Amino acid sequence: MFEPRLALASLSGEADAEWAKQGAEWAGAAFLGGVSLDEPTRAAARGIVADRDRSEFLPADPVAFVDRQLSALSGVDVRPGINVRSTTAAPVREVAAVAAEHDAIVEINAHCRQAELCAAGAGETLLRNPDRLVPLVEAAASAGADVSVKVRTEHAGVDLVDVAGRVEAAGADALHVDAMDSESVVADLAAATDCFLIANNGVRDEASVREYLDFGADAVSVGRPSDDPAVLERVADAVAASRRQKGQSAD
Repeated sequence: MFEPRLALASLSGEADAEWAKQGAEWAGAAFLGGVSLDEPTRAAARGIVADRDRSEFLPADPVAFVDRQLSALSGVDVRPGINVRSTTAAPVREVAAVAAEHDAIVEINAHCRQAELCAAGAGETLLRNPDRLVPLVEAAASAGADVSVKVRTEHAGVDLVDVAGRVEAAGADALHVDAMDSESVVADLAAATDCFLIANNGVRDEASVREYLDFGADAVSVGRPSDDPAVLERVADAVAASRRQKGQSAD
């Protein structure tokens, strides 16, 4: 899906094309966003901006914004992705068609735990309601884009392995897993799915990289320190070293 096997994880209101360019020296992929696509998620994002000290992407036209951002990465040696939030399938399909034109990955956000977005029926609430998550994945896949689903562990009442199987059947190519403090769940998902597995949370050094890759992750991602060249260089070196030891290509 991308090489090297290090991704930059989306950061609300911060992860744009310029951010991706800054990390492209070390990363194989960069997930821009998240971008709220439909009115329920956009209203939630506006509430987050108004009520709390958080930034959000709130362009007048989210689809045109995605097109501009992906176009800005043309010629940059990093595979772009776009993390999107939606409660409805139509705008996901529209963005996925744009992403396909740019060879970008569409990432369905079933991860965000902000109260406003959860109240709107987006983010991690989709893990409890996979019947609402599956149509979003199907919509993105139907447009010809590669599809990732970002999920989190430690969500009460959620069988993440079951969710993974359902989104894979719906057309997901990748799972981007925020492992929280349950890193071994990555091994459960690796055993249960053929999806490309990207492990996230606490990826900072050789030990964290090795742990996730030994659990069966295909790649790792860096979130908050994704603007820190020292962290990215350290993680990139650890990924390359681990793959060399396993006899895999690090190119």
